[in-house]
Amino acid sequence: MSYRKYKPNLVRSILGDVLKHNRLDRGIEELDIKAAWEKLMGNGVTSYTKDIQIRQKTLYVTLTSAVLREELSFGKEKIINLINEELRKEVITKIILR
Repeated sequence: MSYRKYKPNLVRSILGDVLKHNRLDRGIEELDIKAAWEKLMGNGVTSYTKDIQIRQKTLYVTLTSAVLREELSFGKEKIINLINEELRKEVITKIILR
């Protein structure tokens, strides 16, 4: 009976390596942030959200309501903390509402 000369890897670590090697981890991270935004903000805010982008740990959110933009501007730090807690790592340090 032959024995394997290598240790089996977890699928999670293999997928992580493939994502990093092909530079896909940023896209996956952006999708995770968009999903966290929808989950945390709810249907009311999500319906007024036109676009979400992330560049260099800054979250750019385009909203269609000026009133909502003003309301959310008061809670930027709380939103940053909620998203970072949801993703279990610091992915956002700043939010710009447009």
